[in-house]
Amino acid sequence: MDEAKDTENDRREADSAPPPFRAAVEALRAARLRPQIEIEPAPAPKRLAPYSHALEAAVVDGDQDLADGRLVLLHDPAGHDAWQGTFRLVTLVRAELEPEMAADPLLPEVCWSWLTGALQTRGLTYGEPSGTVTRASSHYFGGLSARPAASQIEIRASWTPREGLGGVPDTAAHLASWCDLLAQVAGLPPAGPGDASVVTLPQRRGPQSR
Repeated sequence: MDEAKDTENDRREADSAPPPFRAAVEALRAARLRPQIEIEPAPAPKRLAPYSHALEAAVVDGDQDLADGRLVLLHDPAGHDAWQGTFRLVTLVRAELEPEMAADPLLPEVCWSWLTGALQTRGLTYGEPSGTVTRASSHYFGGLSARPAASQIEIRASWTPREGLGGVPDTAAHLASWCDLLAQVAGLPPAGPGDASVVTLPQRRGPQSR
């Protein structure tokens, strides 16, 4: 109930925000995405910028979540030196890994290239990218020893979308690129023709359920 209230408060704040931010948020709401991705609004952080809007998404296969993530749109009408702009996109993407993928020493570099490649494939211009790729493993003992070892990849990143007419970035296209990254991490085949050469993580068929 509190989360629903926070989300409604975020919507009211967005409706009273400057026109460029309202336009950017409306573009996010109107974006059409591939059907395997379930997306919904989420409470937005209050301390990162004067205006913010957040989304949560999951790549779903039956009753399993193959990957999940969060995307936050930030806006400071006065501009931000670190951003080199008035808008910023911040993301977190997570997925479980097959053991052979978790052992690949180049996996962090590959995952980062998926993010930049997803933006470039859609012809998007952006600046000041930064982030981390974290690989984690869990091993279970005692009463949990029957569980198989599990590995997870986590991508945290942010970038500045270039602003277009009226100072509004193409947030719908950036959201679509982010969903391309989610799908790729989840191991889904490419959505568009001509992208068959893109490498994805193999789908994990473990016990993870929603």
